[in-house]
Amino acid sequence: MKRTISLLCAVLTAAGILASCASEAPADNPADAALKPDLPAEGVGSAEPGTDESRSGSIDVDLTKMSATMVYSEVYNMMALPDNYLGQTVRMKGQFQMYEGDGRNYYVVLIADALACCQQGMEFVLDGDHSYPEDYPEPGTEVTVTGVFDTYMEGEYMRFCQLIDATMTY
Repeated sequence: MKRTISLLCAVLTAAGILASCASEAPADNPADAALKPDLPAEGVGSAEPGTDESRSGSIDVDLTKMSATMVYSEVYNMMALPDNYLGQTVRMKGQFQMYEGDGRNYYVVLIADALACCQQGMEFVLDGDHSYPEDYPEPGTEVTVTGVFDTYMEGEYMRFCQLIDATMTY
């Protein structure tokens, strides 16, 4: 029994190491092709005037059409393998939150898993000039955010994901 548990721990540790190192792989690594999400080239559906789809051309990753388990998994993939999503237009729905730090505000969509016990957040930056709290809903409000997936560095080693040029409805 102890040997089985030790073996299981070793396998899980190895899997965790491989997953954390995957985002450090060079972009031209052939193994990365298997890790890229299988997304439609033209986005989801046709754009109608006045929608986010007409603004951005198409939605590459529409999390609003997925189950809670799939959404949570896809957001995890975005955080673990951000290079696979760079430049893609993403739509997501979740709770709005605002955090203060480093002399600025961070605006986030919080997404819960299927059991609502765990949450992941995706930072977003609205297109244009906006100020808090005038142009934002109350924290905890359900919002839908559409923006272009991007990353940025804070300090020398801290890479963060965000949606830029975003629009928000609530």
